[in-house]
Amino acid sequence: MTAVQEIDVRARPLAGGERMVTIRNGSWELDVLPATGAALAGGRIRTSDGVWRDLLRPTRRTVLGEAEKCSSFPMVPWSNRISDGVLPFGGRTWQLQRNGADGTAIHGAARHTAWTVVDRTEARVVLELDTTELVGVNFPWRFRAQITYALTGDKLTVGTSLRNIDVEPFPAGFGHHPYLQRTLSPVGSPAPLTPGQPVLHVPAQKGYSLVNALANGPAGSVPPRADFRVARPLGSAFVDDVLTAWEPGAPVRISYDELGVNLDLHADPVYAHLVVYAPRRRPYFAVEPVTNVNNGFSLHAAGVPGTGVFVLDPGEERCGAFTMTLSS
Repeated sequence: MTAVQEIDVRARPLAGGERMVTIRNGSWELDVLPATGAALAGGRIRTSDGVWRDLLRPTRRTVLGEAEKCSSFPMVPWSNRISDGVLPFGGRTWQLQRNGADGTAIHGAARHTAWTVVDRTEARVVLELDTTELVGVNFPWRFRAQITYALTGDKLTVGTSLRNIDVEPFPAGFGHHPYLQRTLSPVGSPAPLTPGQPVLHVPAQKGYSLVNALANGPAGSVPPRADFRVARPLGSAFVDDVLTAWEPGAPVRISYDELGVNLDLHADPVYAHLVVYAPRRRPYFAVEPVTNVNNGFSLHAAGVPGTGVFVLDPGEERCGAFTMTLSS
């Protein structure tokens, strides 16, 4: 057996006093939290009736410092879960902090750290994280990441770049975790007592068998509860699944029929996977474009194909973007 190498997991506190950065155009408003892992505090759209409505789950002011309670957050340098926090690569094994309630390492290593705004216009903001001098990053290697949020007409573009600034290769991935509202209520209005039923179309031809939300092998058939290859209402059933094998060029479409609003999600090929999460009795759900499957590092180390994990050599960078476009 290889020795398990412990990494320093002393928490680095969030920077205080950082302001919220809001970008906007005629169709979108986006609230960005640089000090909360480049998370979003809100995402609003203006519908054809001229009303601004919450598309993303609005964040309560009392939890603006907690990325997972925000509207959306980046997951870098991996997405979703690592089983037991054990990261294998190249014949070595590292024990990461098990910061998920289920005993996993979860949602990457960047959401508890303040990012720096490196560029900003009225409708675009670029944030950067360089871990060279940081203590407590839940990842054994140094990396630099950038997140770009940009608004162009009816389109939101979210770009991610990840660069290896260490002296040896490492495995990696990234993703984003947007919480979408089931009902497009006007800004400031209370959530409806009965959550809405948006219609979801996901043109993904494969899915994974999951045990405790962790993939245990290569992709196979789409689980019935997550099968939205034929458009249908989201429904009230619990869904938490990883899908793959998107039809090239085909978007994920989310339709709010009561308002005649469609949201089309396109993603670059690096986003080989999509997580669909719909908790019971909640006014929100998540459609997450991600590069790697849950537990991807362990599967990659075991030689399982199609995990979406990529290996970055020193100085190498991987980039990708996804878009959300409004239409009626």
